[in-house]
Amino acid sequence: MHPVTQYALDVCEGRLRDIVGEIEIAACRRHLKDLKRQGTEEFPFVFDETRANRIYTIAQMCDRGDGQAMQLLPFQKFDLGCLFGWVHRKTGVRRFVYAYVQVGRGNAKTKLMGAVCSYGMVSDVIYPPGKPELARFAIEPEVVCAAVDREQARRLWRDAYSMMKSSTAIAKRLNIMKNSVTHKQYGGGMIAASKDIGNKDGGRPSIIVVDEFHAHKTADVKNTLFSGMGKREQCLGIIITTAGTDAENKPCYQEYKSACAGLREGNLPETYFAMIRQIDDADDPHDKTCWVKANPMFQHLEQEQYARSLYAQVEIEHELVVSTGDRGRTREWLIKRMNRWQAESEDKYMSGCMDKWNELAVSPQEFAELIEGQDAYVGLDLAKTTDLTGAAFAIPLADGRIAVTATGFMPDERMIQHEHSDRVPYRDWAREGWCVLTDGAVTDYHAIEPWMLDKAWGWGLVIQEVCYDSYNATHLAQDWEQKGRTMVEIRQGVQTLSEPTKRLRELILQGKIVHDGSPLLTWCLGNAVEVSDNNGNIKLSKKHKDDSQRIDPLAALINALVRAFVATDLGAYIMSDDWGL
Repeated sequence: MHPVTQYALDVCEGRLRDIVGEIEIAACRRHLKDLKRQGTEEFPFVFDETRANRIYTIAQMCDRGDGQAMQLLPFQKFDLGCLFGWVHRKTGVRRFVYAYVQVGRGNAKTKLMGAVCSYGMVSDVIYPPGKPELARFAIEPEVVCAAVDREQARRLWRDAYSMMKSSTAIAKRLNIMKNSVTHKQYGGGMIAASKDIGNKDGGRPSIIVVDEFHAHKTADVKNTLFSGMGKREQCLGIIITTAGTDAENKPCYQEYKSACAGLREGNLPETYFAMIRQIDDADDPHDKTCWVKANPMFQHLEQEQYARSLYAQVEIEHELVVSTGDRGRTREWLIKRMNRWQAESEDKYMSGCMDKWNELAVSPQEFAELIEGQDAYVGLDLAKTTDLTGAAFAIPLADGRIAVTATGFMPDERMIQHEHSDRVPYRDWAREGWCVLTDGAVTDYHAIEPWMLDKAWGWGLVIQEVCYDSYNATHLAQDWEQKGRTMVEIRQGVQTLSEPTKRLRELILQGKIVHDGSPLLTWCLGNAVEVSDNNGNIKLSKKHKDDSQRIDPLAALINALVRAFVATDLGAYIMSDDWGL
């Protein structure tokens, strides 16, 4: 039986079943499922063992760094064999175009990618399944080692360079100079790329390896390079990373979430390969028997000296985590060794709660049906006229839950600037109805009232009060009061905001909040940092006062909740002198 299929069976049914994580099991189950349907009209791919064995041959020609040839372990054979063994049943063009691989630090992922780069330079062929005699090699292969900065990209490049140079069988086919590698017969070469690539053309890459994607603040490097992949008949873009921090705001985390969901639900695109090795949600990270899930090297403690050394290092780090109780050290250990994403800061308001928040989303249609005919409390947070202004609804429901939604207002002439600084798609959000772009270079506060009335009329809401932060809002409040609206000024100190802010988080964890899935409000929740005083009172803030990670719609929601809680039995703790009419 081929090593790829044997490993998949061992994971799903055999000796590895209890020492691998649920996402890895899903990835292996996918391979077994695909074997049953291969070569059909609906699934025109087949697993060609000769193509999988070809990458094994090249990898085992590479030097692992100590003068010894690389010996692939079963989990490495599975990943490489899957990536390169699945091909189109007629043309032999490789099935997988994109790959996302996430594994704990120290599990030889960089060495494995060095072998992939070597393959890309000397053996990236196409031939009909089972007919290697008809092989066509990639003319002018372009192998790209990419990272967030030039030094990290060069590090990956140098590792691959050393592996090629140390292998006689590989080196004889290449021109290996001090700072370049090219193919003697077919040209091309291996290059390093980083954020300095900017908006330049992505070239004609045959294989791209994006290293430690978790460190990328934007997807610019990946997008620029991947944009050139359609220029070749066969190409492959691989993201290789550990977990990271600042989960809600990093493109890598979005990639991770999509890959996890696709594997769990069985609906990943056919040309997308994903493998994520991490401890499961229910696992206790202090239980050493779970560590192997994020560290597949630990499957081979008896045979591999390197695996034993890695285990000893992880154990030492764990002892320091336990003995010191240091939150920063614990977070780093969970990220790098257990391969679990963590919030960027220990003071993040929603640290550990974002998954629960996401579970509480309903469709906009279902949200509208839930709130129809209910009383509503509107919250406002008026930013500077060139920034994001927030407006929100808090709507108590008969079943004890509170429905919440929020939007933002921004001048359309500043939108492109804010997309670049904030790194979020305001244009797309505006098209989808999650935010409002007002005409001109400054936010038109007059756009808020028609938005509010339109929403209230469309949802059949009865607006009880409009709750506002007095900053920038004095004129608007006077104007609305003259129109007969009940305006309530919400003082912005911790004595007023602490309990509603704490209560919102508690209700999220209790499942007593429902929302319409607004990506803008979700982004703001992920940005919010908790600031506390000596008495344990808290309020929300951005990380820095000039930070582009905005929270204004969330601040508007907190203002609305101050009064919505008063209208329910959730508001007994709020003193009547905390607001002004």
